[in-house]
This record gives sequence, C-alpha cells and structure tokens, in this order.
Amino acid sequence: MGVTNIPVVTIDGPSGSGKGTISRLLAHELGWHFLDSGALYRLVGLGVDKHHLDINASEAIARYAQQLDVKFTQADPTAEPEIWLEGVEVSGELRTETCGNRASQVAAIPAVRQALLERQRAFAKPPGLVADGRDMGTTVFPQASVKIFLTASAEQRAQRRYKQLKDKGFSVSLSALVKEIAERDTRDSSRQASPLKSAEDAVMVDTSTMNVAEVMATVKTLCRERLAHVFRV
Repeated sequence: MGVTNIPVVTIDGPSGSGKGTISRLLAHELGWHFLDSGALYRLVGLGVDKHHLDINASEAIARYAQQLDVKFTQADPTAEPEIWLEGVEVSGELRTETCGNRASQVAAIPAVRQALLERQRAFAKPPGLVADGRDMGTTVFPQASVKIFLTASAEQRAQRRYKQLKDKGFSVSLSALVKEIAERDTRDSSRQASPLKSAEDAVMVDTSTMNVAEVMATVKTLCRERLAHVFRV
C-alpha cells in the first residue's frame, strides 16, 4: 500500500495552539499511528547543542539530521512518548523553550528539512496516520484527506505553555514566553523552506476560547465529513 493510499490527517499550527494534544488523542481514538514532527526538529536542535555544532554550519547539521539516532517508546498511548536520542532519554529536555527555539532555527535550514522529509513520510502506515507539525499539510503530506490548522492568540498560547511547563516543574517567566513565542512565530512564518502557513485546502480552527473537548469535537466532525468511508469517530 503506497503512502497515497493510506488515510492521513494533518494537524498544523503554531506552538501552543493545541495541535500536539489533539493529534495524540485523535490517533489514540482511531488506533492510528502518530507523528510528532516537531520532536524530530527538537532532537536535531538538541543534538546541535550536545555536539557543539555551529548553528550556521548548515551542511554539518543536515548530515547530523540524516543520521539522527532516535527511538520513541510509549507505554501509555494517551500520554507523551519517551524519546531517546543516541541512547539517552531526553523527553524532558525536548520540551524546554530553549530547545524549542533551537528547533525553530534548525528547521529554517532547507537541507535539514529535506533530510527529515522521508523519515516523516515513513510514519504513514496502515491503518492510518495523524501528523502534527507546521508543514504537514503543505509539504510532507500534501495528499492528506483531512487538513486542519489550529491557531490561537500569542497570549493564550503563552498561557498554555506556561501552565504546561510549570506543571512539569520548570521555572518559567510568562512575559519571556510571550516574547519567545512571538519571535518563533515570525521565524517559522518567514523562513523560505516550508514556512508555517495553512494549506489552501485546510480548515482553520481558532482554539483561543475552546477547551480540549471542544476542539476534539470539532476535529472529529471534520474527520467524519471527509473520511466517513474510512472510519467512524
């Protein structure tokens, strides 16, 4: 079965829009595979720091991305997976804002995006895939049957990230998060290689005033409308 014959739901959007939570829950309900594409870029960013690579050394970073030694393990399908880089469990490190900003920097390198493209597409396996990212519906899976773009105000997204990080024991500043999220939005949206934007055939959902259950209900309705012949959710 080719990739084009496998049902794919893409959920794109900026940091803090809720795409990770919604994608993971949807994949669990459907019994489908789940791709957290942002984790791959965070892993490359983390590796850049661990190996002391110059952020401007695009060729060296692309080579590292091609050979990325990563493993995902998940005992609880509703929880975030454990992520291993070069044999070391790094899930906590990946969720810091420092790592997120580094990921945004390496994601702007065209050769890095190309290096990770086929690795991301390889996640599309039967019975289906829910892909979470920033260019899933535009570049990685342009043939996806359902494309959703989640968004929310920068302030609301910063509030969510603040609560999320505080709950995990991180010491964070809300004002610093607002600034970092705004800077990341600008960088992700203005990069030449696969910029953050909604696919022309994607449905945009503003989650600013919605809770998780409300967003899930909206997403599931969209899936029923477009893939009723494949599944029922």
